[in-house]
Amino acid sequence: MQLSLKTPTILLYICIVQLAEEVFCDLDTHHGLPVVQLYVMPFFFLVVLILGLFLNLFSLWVFFHRLRRWTRSTVFLFNLTLADTSWLLALPYLITFHMDQLYWKLGLPVCIVVRMLYHNYFYLSIFFVTCISVDRYLAIVHPLRSLVLLGRRQTCLLCVGVWVATLVLSIPIVHMTLIQSCPGSNRTVCSLYILLSNTRESLPYSLFCSIVGFLFPLLSICYCGLRSVRELRHRTCRPDPLNKQRRLRRVLSTALVFFALFYLPYHLSRNAAIVMRAVYPSNPASWRNIDLAFALEMCFCSLITCVNPLFSCFMGRQFREEFHGTFAVMFSQCPRTQVASMISKRTRMTVRPRMSTVTPVCALPAHGSNEL
Repeated sequence: MQLSLKTPTILLYICIVQLAEEVFCDLDTHHGLPVVQLYVMPFFFLVVLILGLFLNLFSLWVFFHRLRRWTRSTVFLFNLTLADTSWLLALPYLITFHMDQLYWKLGLPVCIVVRMLYHNYFYLSIFFVTCISVDRYLAIVHPLRSLVLLGRRQTCLLCVGVWVATLVLSIPIVHMTLIQSCPGSNRTVCSLYILLSNTRESLPYSLFCSIVGFLFPLLSICYCGLRSVRELRHRTCRPDPLNKQRRLRRVLSTALVFFALFYLPYHLSRNAAIVMRAVYPSNPASWRNIDLAFALEMCFCSLITCVNPLFSCFMGRQFREEFHGTFAVMFSQCPRTQVASMISKRTRMTVRPRMSTVTPVCALPAHGSNEL
């Protein structure tokens, strides 16, 4: 009697939670999407895991053992590297999942954590790049006010706030991540909310994340960069011997290129995949092209974990010098090793030029902008 009461409940739970999605269950390699899921994705993820772990762990070593003076930008770059490393540690689960014919064997909790980390990482990266751009803006346009707004304690609190806010932004992933069972087999899959046929929750959530997590930061980066360039142009008391304006333009261009190459196609293809399901709910064949584009974009976006350490070298002068010096010591030949070591030690010595008693206001160095 007890068994007969529990059996319908179990069957009802399976029918509600474990819905079959064709995009996960149809592995016919005559279509482009299964080829990407079974072969292209695990290859990309494996390359990213090997190269990304090396670059990011090496960057963390430079942060802890080589940098003696941390600026605001250094703190933001460190958190960006930490976000990359945390995402890479979850990548082996996705590699195993795609190499095992989309057969998920680790249960729902691990599936939720992996999907949250993947979603959470992109917005951590976006927010910390935005923080770096705002830091440049404050250091140049409002140098005195930046000492109050972004001191050491405020900078650390801001980084903690970014981690917490991004985690809160990813909480709906918990409710939209399912363990699905394919019909006719015992194969279970770890579903991705973007590829679910039910778009009642996924569409508004994806649009909200695109606006709050991508569009607003993009506008902020553009505003901060343009205002900073205009401020430097107005300082005409004497020439700019440090080429600060040119470096600022380079920083702005790099940030915008990152957004254009990685984040814009990702958000466009993600929203388009969900919109196609909402517009054509009974025609799965019309989803294939946009699903294929989104799957390829997922592969391409994973490369950003390898690019971010190079971005850190580009943005932070002190980090770049220590990174290059340490890298030269590790991989150069013995005669050059001594030269590289001397260069690395020389970069850690900060020589401040003597200033006259009266200095024009426009010639004063902006606090915190020494890494431009």
